[in-house]
Amino acid sequence: MGPVASQTDDPARPAGIEQHSIDWVPLSERHGKPSDVGAIWFVGSLNLTGLATGVVTLSMGASLVWTVTATVLGSLFGTFFMAFHSAQGPQLGLPQLVQSRPQFGYLGAALTVWVFALVNYVAFNTSDALLSGQAMNLLTGMPNTVGYVLAAAVATVIALFGYEWIHRINGWLTWPFVAVTAAVTASALFGGGLPDGVWEPGPFELAPFMLVFVFVAGFQLGWAPYVSDYSRYLRPDVPVRSTFWWTYLPSAVSGIWVFVLGAVVSAGAPEGTDPVTALKTAADRLFDGFGTVAVVVLLVGLLSIMAINQYGGSLTMISIMDSFRPVKPTRRLRVVTIGIMLAAVGTVSSLVGIDRFTWFYSHVVVALTYLFIPWTAINLVDFFFVRRGQYVVREIFNPRGIYGRWGWRGNLAYLVGLVCMAPFMVVTDVYVGPAARLLGGVDCSLLVGLPVAGGLYRALARSLDLAAERRMVREEGLLDRLH
Repeated sequence: MGPVASQTDDPARPAGIEQHSIDWVPLSERHGKPSDVGAIWFVGSLNLTGLATGVVTLSMGASLVWTVTATVLGSLFGTFFMAFHSAQGPQLGLPQLVQSRPQFGYLGAALTVWVFALVNYVAFNTSDALLSGQAMNLLTGMPNTVGYVLAAAVATVIALFGYEWIHRINGWLTWPFVAVTAAVTASALFGGGLPDGVWEPGPFELAPFMLVFVFVAGFQLGWAPYVSDYSRYLRPDVPVRSTFWWTYLPSAVSGIWVFVLGAVVSAGAPEGTDPVTALKTAADRLFDGFGTVAVVVLLVGLLSIMAINQYGGSLTMISIMDSFRPVKPTRRLRVVTIGIMLAAVGTVSSLVGIDRFTWFYSHVVVALTYLFIPWTAINLVDFFFVRRGQYVVREIFNPRGIYGRWGWRGNLAYLVGLVCMAPFMVVTDVYVGPAARLLGGVDCSLLVGLPVAGGLYRALARSLDLAAERRMVREEGLLDRLH
């Protein structure tokens, strides 16, 4: 595979199907500005899945006030790490997962991808599929399965066209989404559906508070394995600060907004109401028929995020295949991998069903959070503190290169991080670690995993020959404009 070869005649042309997948984006094709990523991460949460996240948080046992407080803090915390991953895109011009090879090795990174990234795409798109099917059923009466197929078909086309069209569509959706979400918020807060005393804080209980905190932080961390995929076409002289803030603020603000809205909508609906029906009920209090408008708008937002997940899943599968046998990242291969994503998500969603959505979604997000935590610490420590953005791009695509097949430092730090986190984990009715049990069911695994995995990796990285690696970076010359 030629990771540094130009494959397009007109890089600025957005009308065609994207040519690149996991290969390096040449400097001649870099374009755009940091604010372009803002629309992606603002609209990214303003959809039915984002709303459902808030619905699930209120079911975790805390009062609405404490749920909202934990939601705000969890979103601010999780987005902090996610946004720093976004800043890697312009510097390296590579998809996020390919950047894991220097830490975990050529083959080791593929297995890490299998563990959390591909599962992440399938799991989140399964949740999207269940909600899109339910929304189509509510709007038209068609069976949920048929509704999902229609929604997924639209998302597949967007994913196939790729980077430019994903950015454009999210840009178009931003202000209409702001207007509709603001109207739904007004209806949910002041439409008269909330029970008396709902804003009384009640006693503070740390266990459910931390469940919400970890759940929401995990949702935001869930973007980490593919956040830089949508900044990798920016020029390498874009400051880290700019990319960080244009990712952090839009994602944190929209996340907090829709998560809190979901919790409020759930508080005003009968217990056990699915997120789509709860949204329609709350919006209809503004005026009859507005519930349908709200569902349609957030369904459109869901199609956008389904496209992002299909696109990311496609890049992930290509990365995995390339780790075992080098492949040429052609359009045909992207079509095939997007089709595999479509079939896998359809199968899993049909097995889960909308009636088990809350159980499935809540457990999946928490479990994936645990898998993301040590990886995000290792990846960020390597980029910002160990190699400081200096990588030999050709060697990332070389199975016998300097980064090795198995990066023992990254893999060891990852496993130690998980082992240290395990006693502090809480997966509601599935698993409560012994340390968490002693703490009264408080989940603080996130606060353990980040420093343990990141700190251990930095200590192990002291034995790296960074001077020799930086000489190779200078000889290659691809990243000269970084400094």
